[in-house]
Amino acid sequence: MKGSALFDLTGKVALVTGSSRGIGRSIAERLAEHGAKVVVSSRKLDACEEVVAGIRARGGEAIAHACNIGRKEELQGLVNAAIQKWGGVDTLICNAAINPYFGPMAQMSDDAWDKIMASNVRSNFWLCNMVLPQMAERGGGSIVIISSVAGLLGTAVIGAYGVSKAADMALARNICVEWGAKNVRANCIAPGLVRTDFAKALWENPQIYEQTVRIYPLKRIGEPDEIAGAAVFLASPAGSFMTGQTIVIDGGGMVGRGG
Repeated sequence: MKGSALFDLTGKVALVTGSSRGIGRSIAERLAEHGAKVVVSSRKLDACEEVVAGIRARGGEAIAHACNIGRKEELQGLVNAAIQKWGGVDTLICNAAINPYFGPMAQMSDDAWDKIMASNVRSNFWLCNMVLPQMAERGGGSIVIISSVAGLLGTAVIGAYGVSKAADMALARNICVEWGAKNVRANCIAPGLVRTDFAKALWENPQIYEQTVRIYPLKRIGEPDEIAGAAVFLASPAGSFMTGQTIVIDGGGMVGRGG
């Protein structure tokens, strides 16, 4: 039985940053599963090629391209590679991010603050601006920025990261307004605690893990693949009237805090 056309991405090109592992990898794999041609990107080419090999083994189309999101020329090279290979980009997933500091903001260095803002906000700003004009020329497209519930809450240990993720939500809202008339949509996904290497400092800490699970009504943390479905939705015809929004996927944690 043929799957619903609502989620059909056949012929579409998707570029996913930070897609060699974790949430980004799951998103890349699921987009390919739904028919998209996927550009897999992270700093390490061999890790990207491993993901590409898996996608191809399952009958999908993908290429690997290494990129450090902190370097503007490498981001442009990433976009150029996608355009050269497949003619353009229909879906951009800004997933790559960093968090080099864990603790109170008052004690963090200027360098750590600058690194977080450069990688988590400025790089997305750069990449979106590189992709948006050709996306509009192609008749529209979808931008998805992976934000975080930390952008909606206060936190004593990852505050600067939360500030950067709140900025990403504002970036998506402004792209929504500026590019909506060109049929370009922009949204954020805000995951709660997910079992990734990136969030290991949180879920491997027994105290933080227990506190989180106690708050989450589902009584567990998330898995990377549980975020990927929302990205497929936002990239596909199913999400064609959704723009400027932030989808929270956190096992009910935002609601459970009041319980």
